[in-house]
Amino acid sequence: METSSQLLKSDKRKDQILQVLAEMLEHPQKIKITTKALAAHLGISESSVYRCFPNKSQMYEALIEFIEKTLFVLINKILQEGYCSTKKIENLLLLLLGFAQKNPGMTRILVCDVLINENEYLQLRINKLHDRLEATLKQALRFAVSEQHINARFDVSAQANLFICFVIGRWYQFVKSEFKRDPLANWKAQRLTLFPLELQ
Repeated sequence: METSSQLLKSDKRKDQILQVLAEMLEHPQKIKITTKALAAHLGISESSVYRCFPNKSQMYEALIEFIEKTLFVLINKILQEGYCSTKKIENLLLLLLGFAQKNPGMTRILVCDVLINENEYLQLRINKLHDRLEATLKQALRFAVSEQHINARFDVSAQANLFICFVIGRWYQFVKSEFKRDPLANWKAQRLTLFPLELQ
């Protein structure tokens, strides 16, 4: 059985591997990511990497867990703020776009750019994350209706879907432009089109 000090050392090594993986994902030329390359960046043996993560899919899964945890901690913080419900919705969208802006490597995971040849389960997990984000936006819109900030006849499902499609589209453009197209570019102008009059 491993001692507590060995477990702590193992967790630290895992964090180091994930950090290097995230940094490699930020390379605009999309360098080939292998366990050999990860080991070289860390100055450790390839077998040391495999002791922490048997395969790359498990590394990506750990990064997805990090993304989920980070986003929903921040989302819950926004939902608990004292702003009106429509301002909260705008802040949720700004959070999702800003997260991509600050974490280009993670954005490649959010659009499955690096998951194509990995375990199919990872792409399904990202799909579920997208669905969960859309459901969060839908719930925020429903709350805005209950607060009478939006007309009760407003189609919250359609609007939530429009929002998440916009966000994923901006994420995708950011990745495909090799991180040149800022996800937050033109936000002030686009929000006037994105938000119907009842959300202004």
